[in-house]
Amino acid sequence: MMQTYASIVGTYGRFSRYRVSPGIVFAVPAIHVQAWRLGAWVVSAIGYAAHIAYERFRLQNSSGSAALHVALAVALGAFGLAVGANIHSLSAGSTQHRHLLLLSLGIWPVITALPAFLVAFGTNMVLARVLGSVEGSS
Repeated sequence: MMQTYASIVGTYGRFSRYRVSPGIVFAVPAIHVQAWRLGAWVVSAIGYAAHIAYERFRLQNSSGSAALHVALAVALGAFGLAVGANIHSLSAGSTQHRHLLLLSLGIWPVITALPAFLVAFGTNMVLARVLGSVEGSS
């Protein structure tokens, strides 16, 4: 299925926003921090799975293409979290780790995109094999 550039960018923006929002919103409460952090992970995992399903079932992209799209959205979300961390450090007046936070703008997208690609690719391959064998046996 051929997509326009605008629809691809819109999809990345939508799914990356769903990855950034839990990381920022769930970081606000000061009590029960571990429970809120776990909640953020669960919401992010649901968004990740939804993006894989969207790429596989709605757009019917190949495994590699779908995994690349998911990884790019994850990287964009990680970049958004890095921007949020940098803004928070400015508002909190923290200068101790400023250079590390600036590095996070490039490092966080890379270290999240690679595992996201590998997991999405593997998931898509399994889905293709399982759904292909189910459809082939009918």
